[in-house]
Amino acid sequence: MTEPNDTQATPGLPAVITQDEASSRVTRAILDFISQVPDSKLHSHSDPEAEARRLANRAAQRAALTAGTLALPPGPLGWLTILPELISIWKIQAQLVSDIAAAYGKHAELGREQMLWCLFRHTSAQAFRDLVVRLGDRLIFRRVSYGVIERIAKQIGVKVTQRALGEGLSRWMPIIGAIGVGGYAYYDTRQVAATTIAMLKSDIGMADGDDAAADVTQEVQATRLH
Repeated sequence: MTEPNDTQATPGLPAVITQDEASSRVTRAILDFISQVPDSKLHSHSDPEAEARRLANRAAQRAALTAGTLALPPGPLGWLTILPELISIWKIQAQLVSDIAAAYGKHAELGREQMLWCLFRHTSAQAFRDLVVRLGDRLIFRRVSYGVIERIAKQIGVKVTQRALGEGLSRWMPIIGAIGVGGYAYYDTRQVAATTIAMLKSDIGMADGDDAAADVTQEVQATRLH
C-alpha cells in the first residue's frame, strides 16, 4: 500500500493545503487587493499628523478585534479563517492608508506601488529594492511591469504565510491564540500607519524603471558638486 506523500505539508496544517499552496493563495490575494485604491471621505486636515495618529489608533483597535474574533474557531477550523482574516485586516489597513493620505491632501498620489509599500514594507523591506529608491527625504517609486509587482508580491506572500502558519499553531488554544493574533494585528496596523505617515511626509516621486536610479545618481553628483 502506497503511503501518502505529505513531505510538503506543514505540521498542524490540513494535508490538502501545503505551505507552498498557502503562500500562492496569499500572493494572489495581495495582487488582487492592491489593484484598487480605496476612496476616502476625509479632506485635508490642518494637523495631518495628529489626525493620522487618531485614525491609526482607531484602525488598530478594529484590526485587533477583527483578527481576534476570526481566530477563535479551534483546531482545523481555525486554519480556514486565516486568509479571510488577512484580507479583513488588509481592508482596514488599506482604508487607513487612504484616509491618512486624504488628511495630508495627497490622496491623488496613491497608486498601486504606494499601496504595496505602505501595507507591506515593514513585512519584507528587501522585497522593495526594485520598486523604491530613497534619497534623503525623497522616495522615488519606479513604474514597473506587472511581472515585477508579482515577484514582490510573492516575496511578501512567503513572509506573510510563514507568520500566519506560525500563528495558526496557536489556534489549537483558541482564547490564548485569539489574544495573540489580535495583538499582532494591532501592532501590524500601527506599523502600516507609521510607514504611511513617513511616506507622506517625504517628497514622493515617480520614475520609469531604471530612470529612478539614474535620477538618484544625478542628484548625488549634483549635491557633491555643491
